Amino acid sequence: MRGKLIVFEGIEGSGKTTQIQHLRQWLEHTLLSSGPSDYPTGVIVTRQPGGTSIGQEIRQILLQSSKNAESLTSRTELLLYAADRTQHVERILIPALETGHLVLCDRYTASTVAYQGYGRQLDLNLINNLNAIATGGLTSDLTLWLKLDVMQGLKRIANRGEADRIEQAGVEFHRRVHKGFSIQAEGDEFVTVDASLNPEAVAEQIQAIVSKYLQQWYAF
Repeated sequence: MRGKLIVFEGIEGSGKTTQIQHLRQWLEHTLLSSGPSDYPTGVIVTRQPGGTSIGQEIRQILLQSSKNAESLTSRTELLLYAADRTQHVERILIPALETGHLVLCDRYTASTVAYQGYGRQLDLNLINNLNAIATGGLTSDLTLWLKLDVMQGLKRIANRGEADRIEQAGVEFHRRVHKGFSIQAEGDEFVTVDASLNPEAVAEQIQAIVSKYLQQWYAF
């Protein structure tokens, strides 16, 4: 049985990385307590950018502090994300799905639309075409949007210490990104999660959502 792709999306500081780990642990416990052969093979956690060795090098270029780097143009940034995604889809996502894994991915195509389309204000048709090429048509089975106020997200980032190049962009940039996610979240493949709550409460929301999907996918 083919695996399923669950994508986590959200602005900076929304807690995606934390929630992916919570869900991974919960899923692994759920799978261990279940036995039928048509259940998922296992759980794989990955990310974009940086889910492959080549992607990790691209990630370093994309996210290194703007204080120490040559300035990337917006189109260069877009193409680097597309290159990372192409490698990641072909080397990680497709093989994992073909072997029946549940894949939890930190960011996917919606981030490019939100950050480069709305944030950088690049042409959305260009971005959609690049996403189609990079993914080969692979879409998520479920996209969780961790919805959080921009200022709350930026405050969380500030509390973490030094910000990366994307996190250092101005407030208006991040507001445009938030708008980009909000518009996309109206799509059927998106489910919105209130990420303003404490991590445990957010995790409970996500587990309830994913439980419903697991019942549809695997008759849990």
